[in-house]
Amino acid sequence: MTTMSNVADRMELELTEDAERKYRAPALEKGLDILELLARSSSPLTTSQMAAQLGRSVSELFRMVLALEYRGYISHMSDGRDGYMLTNKLFTLGISQGTAKTLLEVALPAMKDLSRELGQSCHLVVPSGDQIVVIARQESPMDLGFSVRVGYRRRLIDTNSGALLYGFASPDVQASWLPQLSATVDLERIERFLAKVRKGVTQGYIQLGSDFVEGVTDFCVPVIGVHGAVGVLIIPFINIKAQAVSTERVLERLLQAADKISQALMD
Repeated sequence: MTTMSNVADRMELELTEDAERKYRAPALEKGLDILELLARSSSPLTTSQMAAQLGRSVSELFRMVLALEYRGYISHMSDGRDGYMLTNKLFTLGISQGTAKTLLEVALPAMKDLSRELGQSCHLVVPSGDQIVVIARQESPMDLGFSVRVGYRRRLIDTNSGALLYGFASPDVQASWLPQLSATVDLERIERFLAKVRKGVTQGYIQLGSDFVEGVTDFCVPVIGVHGAVGVLIIPFINIKAQAVSTERVLERLLQAADKISQALMD
């Protein structure tokens, strides 16, 4: 027997479906799917690989990939590898907005002073979903140094800086991140990450060997805003024999620089 409640429920469902059909933009959604997929990927993807991972055909994505390449959002690899990766265009658009732009304006002079004094490169990373992304770098003034490109991404759970971003985030942000971080790793990996987080919060910094490059020690210090960590300042330290700078001095100056940036953000 049909009741008024059944009728109302059916009408609400039909209205919801109509609204979804009305506001869907299939071409735009395909483009966003491609960009989000490449943002999650640590290696270049061919059109065929994108199609397989998105559950679409190559012909569906072919023209969209060409359009995104033409507009400068994605590009072929310059090192000869097959596939596409994101360019810095989305990043550039993002940092033209308020918070990131302010952070960069405050941080860059301090980073320049830090690199000049210590003879080491300096990076600034911020969270982007469940990843970290490098938004600024200052090259070492020395002949030798180590740095990564602006726009470089890694999962939070795989990085020393990510542990600090998580540890100094608000409880609400941590609660939103943890399911994403747990989705692709086992419980043991999560426990190791959280142990690193706790140690980093207790110390106020992380000083550990890089998980990706032999001979590099990551010195990481959080940049604190009104609602927790807004970024992490990093010195990827390499031991240069001709350079007499101690690790104690590196950590001391990095802590001072991060505190200076944090204070300027909250003034």
